[in-house]
Amino acid sequence: MTVRLAAPQSAGVTAVRRSPALVWLEVAEAILAAMDEPARSASASTSVDAAGRSAARLAGLDGDGLVTALFEQEAAALVRLARLFTDDRNAAEDLVQEAFVRLHHATDRIVDRTRAAAYLRSIVLNLARDHNRRGLMSLRHFEALTPAASPQALDDRIVLDEQQALVVDALHALSPQQRDCLVLRFYLELSEQETADTLGISPNSVKTHSRRGFDRLRTRLEGRS
Repeated sequence: MTVRLAAPQSAGVTAVRRSPALVWLEVAEAILAAMDEPARSASASTSVDAAGRSAARLAGLDGDGLVTALFEQEAAALVRLARLFTDDRNAAEDLVQEAFVRLHHATDRIVDRTRAAAYLRSIVLNLARDHNRRGLMSLRHFEALTPAASPQALDDRIVLDEQQALVVDALHALSPQQRDCLVLRFYLELSEQETADTLGISPNSVKTHSRRGFDRLRTRLEGRS
């Protein structure tokens, strides 16, 4: 079975500390919104209900059906997640493609199909972190950088406003666990259980890391305001 991602609609974007400005702009906006909505950061019951329905739908699928359903359900969000660790969209899509290949090879070993989405996200996270550590870039990206290609795509010219830039800087100052929890919970809008399954920690740990992350963000932002 072969799963292919749709072709990207735009060129790669300028990085903010090795991450695309546009993606971190979206992250900053999501985190700011969550900080302004205590009820959302406390419960997110709608996300929990949606996650439960999605998990139930996956439970009875065979291997090919599981991969297809997860591709339709998760591919776009996974590319967004991978782009936090990569400098170009092509590389992010390559990582997600590889994650689906690995998932397909492992479907016979996934006893609890309701946790397959979390398993897939964890594969993407591990591949993306390894990619980032080694400083790799998609070969397709290099092929696109011909002399005629302009690096001044729209995304390259995005400038974060002062508040957004402060949030991005503050996010990078968090511990990896705190940053991961906030990004998964409020950028990808996962439930606490989905976040816990993805990171291999308990829901209580997700709550603790999220709370401490918010506290550190508030302290840092109030100190810079």
